[in-house]
Amino acid sequence: MTDGVSLTEPPEGRAARSAKRRRRLSLPIALCFLVLAVLALMVVFGHLLAPHDPRAQNVLSGSAGPGAEHWLGTDALGRDVLSRLVAGARSAIVGPLVIAVGAMVCGNILGLLAGYRGGALDFALMRWVDLMVAMPSLLVIIVVAGALGGGYWMAVALLGVLSVPLDTRVIRAATLEQVSRPYVEAAKTLGLPERRIMFLHIWPNIAATAFANTFLVFAGSLIALSGLSYLGVGAEPGTPDWGQMLAENQSLLFANPVATIAPGVAIVLAATATNLIGDWTFEKISSRGAVR
Repeated sequence: MTDGVSLTEPPEGRAARSAKRRRRLSLPIALCFLVLAVLALMVVFGHLLAPHDPRAQNVLSGSAGPGAEHWLGTDALGRDVLSRLVAGARSAIVGPLVIAVGAMVCGNILGLLAGYRGGALDFALMRWVDLMVAMPSLLVIIVVAGALGGGYWMAVALLGVLSVPLDTRVIRAATLEQVSRPYVEAAKTLGLPERRIMFLHIWPNIAATAFANTFLVFAGSLIALSGLSYLGVGAEPGTPDWGQMLAENQSLLFANPVATIAPGVAIVLAATATNLIGDWTFEKISSRGAVR
């Protein structure tokens, strides 16, 4: 008997036991899924979960610390911090989700085309990617959004456009690794259409990279959108938004520090949980293999 496993146990039994252990969620990943589940509930049912109206003001109870009525206290205008934190989950999650999914779809298509076809198309797409990557993204967004009046969805659209080149570069590199493999050569020999080879044969083999990169884009977009709202370029003034809460409540660090700390912790938790789940997803998909 070694480490609780009998030396006489057949290889099939040990393999099944190992596979079962791999399928179990570790405690950190389980906690990350719990964080995302709570965030999803806040996004969908935030108006029901918030104990108070997140926009209601009561100057007489402004800058109050945590208490029985206001669990996280109030901000300078007397608005309930917990209610605004719950309501702000929608703008914190929906925008990055739109950016991540949009960048994944566009970046995957362009990356597959560039990596599979090569030639002039690859050259043109990569020069465009180099140009977009060389631009200071946040500075461009601040200038363009400021010139056009700003707004949450304007920031989302600009971040989405600037995220596509990064996805394109990652997927192109993964596609180039697959193009020279025997299964692709066999598919070409059989005369299969390029579209089918790219999307039904190559893409399943780079899906792990595609999904992991999408999680990274989501986390980066969440932080970027919060930063833009902090600077006054993202969400409209008065809108429950984590980044805007950081900006509005930073003067309350001594009166009610929870009002500033809570949205910051929420941003860190959401971004960290997303990154860790992205790594876990990459490992799970990669371990299965998908060569066709």
